[in-house]
Amino acid sequence: MSKGRDAKPHIGIFGRRNNGKSSLINSLSEQDLAIVSEVAGTTTDPVKKSMEIHGIGPVILIDTAGIDDVGELGEKRVAKTLEILKIVDIAIIVITGNVFAEPERKLIEELNTFEIPFFVVHNKSDVEGLSNHIKNLIENAYSTKVVDFSCQEKSNKNELLLTIKKFIPESAYQSKSLIGDLLSYGDSVLLITPIDIEAPEGRMILPQVQVIRDVLDNDCIVTILKEREVDSYYKIMSPKPKLVITDSQIFLKADASIPKDVPLTSFSIILAKHKGDFINYLKGTPHLSKLMDGDKVLILESCTHHSSCDDIGRVKIPRWLSNFTGKNLEFEVVAGLNKLPQDIHQYSMVIQCGGCMLTRKQIVNRLKPAIEAGIPVTNYGMAIAYIHGIYGRAIAPFVKLENNSLDYL
Repeated sequence: MSKGRDAKPHIGIFGRRNNGKSSLINSLSEQDLAIVSEVAGTTTDPVKKSMEIHGIGPVILIDTAGIDDVGELGEKRVAKTLEILKIVDIAIIVITGNVFAEPERKLIEELNTFEIPFFVVHNKSDVEGLSNHIKNLIENAYSTKVVDFSCQEKSNKNELLLTIKKFIPESAYQSKSLIGDLLSYGDSVLLITPIDIEAPEGRMILPQVQVIRDVLDNDCIVTILKEREVDSYYKIMSPKPKLVITDSQIFLKADASIPKDVPLTSFSIILAKHKGDFINYLKGTPHLSKLMDGDKVLILESCTHHSSCDDIGRVKIPRWLSNFTGKNLEFEVVAGLNKLPQDIHQYSMVIQCGGCMLTRKQIVNRLKPAIEAGIPVTNYGMAIAYIHGIYGRAIAPFVKLENNSLDYL
């Protein structure tokens, strides 16, 4: 399941079959969003539901299959449930009848692997209340909280909502400024935004819209134009821009047009710094020069879209990289957050898109297997800048901001 176009906090509801996970979602949302049945295993695949939580905003609740499902089909359902861990920001483990044993412990091990905060809901308290023994055992062993709750009576709903707010990371719903650290009040920012066949009809792509809003939120001036107008407009632009941001595909044109004393970067590199694994991108990008004949390059898109003959990830980057290295490379593209078609060790390089549709946690989790395997990772914009010989200039604003070393160049 891809988080795709739902860049909101994701709350995963996990537990054994018939523990009332779907009922819990209905209780939280006060709507019959999830199918409820006394038959164990009613929820077979993860299902997303939207709701609003005061103090957090819009969230996505994910109803999952039972972690104790059995049989060949059941094992596949459990596997799908565990795949959801890659996209959730917080987990709620639902237990009933004071039963907490191996299935819950194994789930917590997986949650810890992905560094996902969690707490436990003891459901159906109207049938059997939470025992102090189980409460203390769980809270002491895992430094978490256990909430006694009844979907029928809903008497503890406020405590449940407060616990969600307590455990969910603020970073999941409070976005930091994209470029605010680079700007001061009244600064001018120039955006170079080509309108080509990749651009959506009648509108701009999401990263461009996000940057425009961020510039305005920082009380700065934003000027937007296409690449053909850069040379003539820059001569008369006043005040001169504090920062120029371009589409990565026209880095060379922007680099030639914008004086070297003016910081220049791209929308994709801004996203790499804002929500990607920037440090590992810095370490990994120079490995593009080390690719050899027969190496496989994995290209990760954050969403699915109709690809054109000039698609950046499927056409341009493979062409540019092949020409840059002079090597016979193999490329594989995986869209959304789908499982990889091969073991990660089969790849020599991973190139992640900007990830405008994803959260930082999802991108980091997406790249984690490669990083743990010692496989270099980079980002669309950083890779393009490196291939075109302007990598140092393109990352300089953020490297200086973080007081990082340019030894990565």
